Amino acid sequence: MGVSNGVAERVRLAQADSGEQPWRAWGPYLSERAWGTVREDYSEHGTAWDYFPHDHARSRTYRWNEDGMAGVCDDRQTFCFALALWNERDPILKERMFGLGGDGGNHGEDAKEYWWYQDSTPTHSWMRWRYHYPQAAFPYDDLVRVNGQRTRDESEYELVDTGIFDDDRFWAVTVDYAKATPTDMCIVVTVANRGSEAATLHVLPTLWFRNTWSWGAPNRPVPQIEGQPGRLLGTHRSLGRITLDAEGAPPALMCDNETNAQRLWALPGTTLYPKDGINDHVVAGAPTVNPEGTGTKGALHYVLNLGPGETRRIRLRLTQSDEPPPPADLGRGFDEVLRIREDEADEFFADLIPAAASAEEAAVARQAIAGLMWGKQFYHLDVKQWLRGDPATTPPPPGRRYGRNHAWWHMNSFDVISMPDPWEYPWYAAWDLAFHCVTIARVDPGFAKSQLLLLLREWYMHPNGQIPAYEWAFSDVNPPVHAWAALRVFEIDGGRDFDFLAKVMHKLLLNFTWWVNRKDVGGNNVFEGGFLGLDNVGPFDRSAALPVAGVLEQSDGTGWMAMYALNLLDMAIRLALHDQAYTDMATKFFEHFAYIAEAAYRQGLWNDEDCFFYDVLRLPDGHKLPLKVRSIVGLLPLAATTRLTGATLDRLPALGARLRWMQTNQPEYGDIISARRIGADGRQQRLLSMVGQDQLLRILARMLDPEEFLSAYGLRTLSRAHLEKPFTVSLGGSDFTVGYEPAESTSGLFGGNSNWRGPVWMPVNYLLVEALREFADFYGDHLKVEYPTGSGVQVTLAEVADDVSRRLVSLFVPDSWGRRPLYGANEMFQNHPDWKDLVVFPEYFHGDNGAGLGAWHQTGWTALVVDLILTLHR
Repeated sequence: MGVSNGVAERVRLAQADSGEQPWRAWGPYLSERAWGTVREDYSEHGTAWDYFPHDHARSRTYRWNEDGMAGVCDDRQTFCFALALWNERDPILKERMFGLGGDGGNHGEDAKEYWWYQDSTPTHSWMRWRYHYPQAAFPYDDLVRVNGQRTRDESEYELVDTGIFDDDRFWAVTVDYAKATPTDMCIVVTVANRGSEAATLHVLPTLWFRNTWSWGAPNRPVPQIEGQPGRLLGTHRSLGRITLDAEGAPPALMCDNETNAQRLWALPGTTLYPKDGINDHVVAGAPTVNPEGTGTKGALHYVLNLGPGETRRIRLRLTQSDEPPPPADLGRGFDEVLRIREDEADEFFADLIPAAASAEEAAVARQAIAGLMWGKQFYHLDVKQWLRGDPATTPPPPGRRYGRNHAWWHMNSFDVISMPDPWEYPWYAAWDLAFHCVTIARVDPGFAKSQLLLLLREWYMHPNGQIPAYEWAFSDVNPPVHAWAALRVFEIDGGRDFDFLAKVMHKLLLNFTWWVNRKDVGGNNVFEGGFLGLDNVGPFDRSAALPVAGVLEQSDGTGWMAMYALNLLDMAIRLALHDQAYTDMATKFFEHFAYIAEAAYRQGLWNDEDCFFYDVLRLPDGHKLPLKVRSIVGLLPLAATTRLTGATLDRLPALGARLRWMQTNQPEYGDIISARRIGADGRQQRLLSMVGQDQLLRILARMLDPEEFLSAYGLRTLSRAHLEKPFTVSLGGSDFTVGYEPAESTSGLFGGNSNWRGPVWMPVNYLLVEALREFADFYGDHLKVEYPTGSGVQVTLAEVADDVSRRLVSLFVPDSWGRRPLYGANEMFQNHPDWKDLVVFPEYFHGDNGAGLGAWHQTGWTALVVDLILTLHR
């Protein structure tokens, strides 16, 4: 029986953290898309989607990682296991999800299939995955053709729009995983015919080794898998034996994880049984599987004939051992492992989620965590090797030496990393990961801490101190939220791991210095960070050359840096309370924050007439042109806020003395550092903030106005006032316009792959809710605001924070009509019993109706809804 109060899973986490038992060694670390990625792109001009398209994926060996459906692998991706399906109508096996890039008529990379991550514990002792596979031929060509005809002003053409799911003509496929030990995994594939007629489905559980031997490196022996009825037995020099046992003795089909050069380029290949051999054999009856029953890729072939409404289960067991194991237990012992692990998962989440949360909120939180856990992916890239090519392959074009990521030659990634999305974004992104870690810390603080430290290690962080952004352009600039995330993870973990905090701070000192030296061109304490992850928020591409000579001084960049300074101040204070050597760091970042905050006003980022922060274009003649776009850019300075308690100043007298010295000798900083109130403990506290009470109230009047930022589902990223009054600026003979767009972007900036011109985005909402709570803790119930603006109702800032949180949570839970706002007008997702309770966590949401937009298959930072739910019911 499982242990109560979630103890069993917490014991596993402790064993994994201590190294006693490697419970994290196997997990869902197999990407859902390796084609179309930068890693696999060896083209001259960086056209990743053209160089390695979906059509090549079944036939062409990947260099750096693998992909599959419902897949698992070890944390070095030596072996891979995934599911393949065939409905006897498709032209190819369904081995991976299909989708299109931005040049295919989409608003960005977008999968054209439907699957869900329903469950996962942090050690992956229990997991569940769900997929709906059409029974008719998958409309690959139709999706390409129709989307290719559509413009950015039209909605994307999705799989459900083709009518392929009409009359429930689909297979509901569920895969459950339960670990008996760290390297003994029980697997159940459940297949249900939802249609009204009998149908046939081929199910092919597939085991293979990642190809590490074909690239010319010395001493790379080729592993082997032997196929037998109902068993695949793999042998690898470092793993030992990896065995897949199956019930019912299905035949084994074997081929090699090698490229089919004949199909792709009409060149001779290295094997008669290449990577797509199983596909060609099952679909076309070709003699492309090895009759000797060996290879480096194998599948067990089930052919299921199911009547209408019928369900079939397939039991599988994946084990690692030193010697060939005896036949696996697929009976009562197997079923007992699944039952116990599911019960333990129920207990773990029941202990985590407050009883005050509704059943729907609890289900949303659990599925959000599942998505984060399934989003952990093996990521491998040796940039130096990638730039120069492999000994056994054609040398890359010479231009690569000066092209994408050439300055990141030091980077060598070989890790499991939390990804924004295993299909749309199958690569890490630095500021996304910081938000992921805040929610991950709720269930696995050890992994969250390791992730934050990972990107600061020497083989990730650039020698100049920059944190890599993402693989499309490591040198792009993401907002500096690493320190904020480290503090949140430290607090969630109990506020005791000072070793972690010190390690983070030492590396962030390098990064903070990089920002100051590289992104403050004028040395005036206002910053020019570029696009800062907000893509098309401005009238022109903030990451590209300006349309005229000058410097773009950014309110969000300056706000981010003020917040960064305060985060490092808070970090230094916590460390100084245990080691006085950090006191000087605390005073340094206290003063640096004051310089940045004061400069925002002195350099004209604050517009007193409009009561808002704007980006300012500083021209060579000294003239300053404010770009009066009321966007999230002007709200982010609110996040640069913290409190200094009397107890802290008493214990760090040098900090208190420096604060008093600045008040006396540098009065220009008085508004920024002088706000004082009596705290809940009866002692004096101070507020450090980019905004004083007057500015706060004036900004909130706009932020909480339904005609501007406040929607029924959170805060929009652009004021709705720009719907009727778009902002336009003329520069260099061209007009640049920003108008309110509540849904997908119609702008081509950054490939049109996201939209910060109106929709609701979870991460910036989360930061602003946190800022409201910080202000509420300082001002208490004495400060009230009209909420919503124009309503005449006065409430406290804590009540505003709670209500904005509830609006964000309401995106996911059924409303009074039983409809989830994130599913918009799609009736099947809203009402069908097979679809309506399967929740996704989209990249962002329609600014007016809350419909989910962008990447749909667990965009990691949207899982911050978990933290909102836990905080609301704390």
